[in-house]
Amino acid sequence: MKYNKIVLASASPRRKELMKLITDDFDIMPSDADETLPEEIESEKAAEYLARIKAESVGNIENAAVIGCDTVVVIDGKILGKPENREQCRKMLNALSGRTHYVYTGVCVIYNSIKYSFTEKTEVTFHNLSKNEIEEYMNTGEPFDKAGGYGIQGRGALLVKEIKGDYFNVVGLPVSALYRKLKDIN
Repeated sequence: MKYNKIVLASASPRRKELMKLITDDFDIMPSDADETLPEEIESEKAAEYLARIKAESVGNIENAAVIGCDTVVVIDGKILGKPENREQCRKMLNALSGRTHYVYTGVCVIYNSIKYSFTEKTEVTFHNLSKNEIEEYMNTGEPFDKAGGYGIQGRGALLVKEIKGDYFNVVGLPVSALYRKLKDIN
């Protein structure tokens, strides 16, 4: 039997908006998963691991496709989470300045107890940022709830020189890849 309901296991307003590009007919059930990563996990696999535990925390819902997602920013093999304060944000933005980093979004879809998961990767290159640019960007307040300390869909776009891959993946949901996976499942 095909799924007749989609459940997004996320409270992210950005993911909610992006999900609307696929369908308006979905429910939101935020995950309450413990997002602590195992120490030995490879940075490229972290997002998919977190997506899986988020989907699993919502669980198997009869005739529903439950979608868990997570996005991580990686530079030099190190995951940059959401900055906790200005100093941490400043360090992140300095580390990204003039360099290429990777954004990985992991997706896990649970349907009829079967888990389908994948990771989408996008390369992002920043301009060389001056101290003033970094301070001005932090003053917007925008970077503090975003992995890597920036939001490409907002003023953070001014920091980006180039991307290779799916723009929406950097925002937090690889729309095209998820759409195709949902079509395959259904």
